Amino acid sequence: MKRNLIRQNVLPVLAAMIWGSAFIAQSVGAEHMEAFTFNTARSIVAFFFLLGLCGVRRRFRGSAVRSWRELFAAGGCCGTALAVATWLQQAGMATTEPGKAGFITALYIVIVPLIGKFFLHRQAPSTIWISVALAAVGLYLLSVTEALTIEPGDVYMILCALVFSVQILLIDHFSRRVDGVAMSCVQFLAMTAVSALGAVVTAETVSAEALRVCLWAILYAGIFSSGVAYTLQILAQKDSNPMVVSLLLSLEAVFAALSGALFRHERMSGRELLGCALMFAGVVIAQIPRRGALESA
Repeated sequence: MKRNLIRQNVLPVLAAMIWGSAFIAQSVGAEHMEAFTFNTARSIVAFFFLLGLCGVRRRFRGSAVRSWRELFAAGGCCGTALAVATWLQQAGMATTEPGKAGFITALYIVIVPLIGKFFLHRQAPSTIWISVALAAVGLYLLSVTEALTIEPGDVYMILCALVFSVQILLIDHFSRRVDGVAMSCVQFLAMTAVSALGAVVTAETVSAEALRVCLWAILYAGIFSSGVAYTLQILAQKDSNPMVVSLLLSLEAVFAALSGALFRHERMSGRELLGCALMFAGVVIAQIPRRGALESA
């Protein structure tokens, strides 16, 4: 029991820490490489990391033949959504600070139940509207300047949060039907294909010097942010309350802000800090009633 509690509480916090600090690596990549190219490189690294370290080959061999089509359908859908979301995120990193980007991305915690209510006809607690109001005001303070303008990178990040919400719902749908680690591996294979196609269509170019400068960022985003953190998330959610785990995972926004302050010496204004606080409050409140409902079921 104690081991399960440690797994269900420590592992998602570690994953959140990795994802939050990965905004630094992504910002370095955004400075030297175009978005599709960087994401192609990181997803290739993630795919081979999962293939070699997580025993996906054994999982494939042990899977029933009838599940292969569903496995690749699941990985393809989730990987395509992830490719679009990470492209928007990476493009936004060119003009948005890592700490700010982390908090805007965390809006998916509020968006997911809204999509579930209006499009999937799932019941949402009445207090979700308080969360939405807090998050909306916080996003305004964080992203909109006194001149009532929104930075281009903020728009990318808002769209990124929307697409990530769709990707989360896809994983929730498919993870009950296929092996989670195998699906994660196929997801990154699909992300590699979609990102590479995007790089070709948009005629992105990359130099050997850019690859050299961004090598550590590619490896960190590929191995740790994608491979390790996604594996930690899968292990944490085994036999646990998914809403409790998702609340802990949302701490990536806090770690993103801390990483920006520690490693890039970023300073946020009082207006932006208030926006971050309101957004995080909305994130927390959105999870608490759902957690209670699940535990009482």
